[in-house]
Amino acid sequence: MSVVKVSEAATALPRAWSSTVLGRVGTAAVKVLRMDELPVEEERHAEPEALLVLDGRLELDVDGEVVTMGPGEMYVVAAGTAHAVRPGSSGTLVIVEAEAEAEAEAEDRPTGRPSPGMLAR
Repeated sequence: MSVVKVSEAATALPRAWSSTVLGRVGTAAVKVLRMDELPVEEERHAEPEALLVLDGRLELDVDGEVVTMGPGEMYVVAAGTAHAVRPGSSGTLVIVEAEAEAEAEAEDRPTGRPSPGMLAR
């Protein structure tokens, strides 16, 4: 595998909240997406999910608690934990999630705005 320019991959995405898989590590997919200040509905995952802010700011509501992250900060959402993106989140986000979870979400994705945990194929 060659070096991945994460910022360039995020810039090349067709729209905010769509993601692309940068690589796989064991059973996990490493994805990147752009946030656009709009909120994203609450979701839960069967597996933990790591969220790493490359640039900008991520505002989360995690089980009713506000979590704010800036560049270089990471948060791991525990399996089964309700979480939603709050208004005002913008920048570049890297998500690491279990591969089975990512595939199931891509298959179940409704039309319209994807959640940050979903794969845009």
